[in-house]
Amino acid sequence: MVSVTLRLTVNGRPLERTVSARRSLAEFLREDLGLTGTHLGCEHGVCGACTVLVDGRSARSCLLLAAQVDGATVTTIEGLTPGDGLSPLQAAFRDCAALQCGFCTPGMIVTAHELLAEDRAPTRDVIREALSGNLCMCTGYVNIVRAVERAAAVLRGERA
Repeated sequence: MVSVTLRLTVNGRPLERTVSARRSLAEFLREDLGLTGTHLGCEHGVCGACTVLVDGRSARSCLLLAAQVDGATVTTIEGLTPGDGLSPLQAAFRDCAALQCGFCTPGMIVTAHELLAEDRAPTRDVIREALSGNLCMCTGYVNIVRAVERAAAVLRGERA
């Protein structure tokens, strides 16, 4: 088995680890680092449950090898959670009953975080387009879209 040594930053913490060259980023995050908020659903990059940010851009961690992110900055759902509570996006998901069963929630929030970092006033259509790569098997996304709208309003300083 071929091993590689990685140097990267995960959730703001620099680290160095030696892993199998064939280890996926999702497995590395979950099993080696204990960051279980990144979920493995389809393992084909279709469902979006494993979405994380790599250098600020959303990526399917099940499709990346850990070796591919050597030198990168990776942010998981745990890295988006403030030490003293919930982010505005996480709070909006809770308040709008958008958590559903919770399996897709981390990927949805990571994707929505990327969207709101670029656009603080997305339209409902833009939100739906941004989330179209994340599958929710519980509902029709109504509460999820509502949560992103609410978080956008909070981030703009408006009452939600």
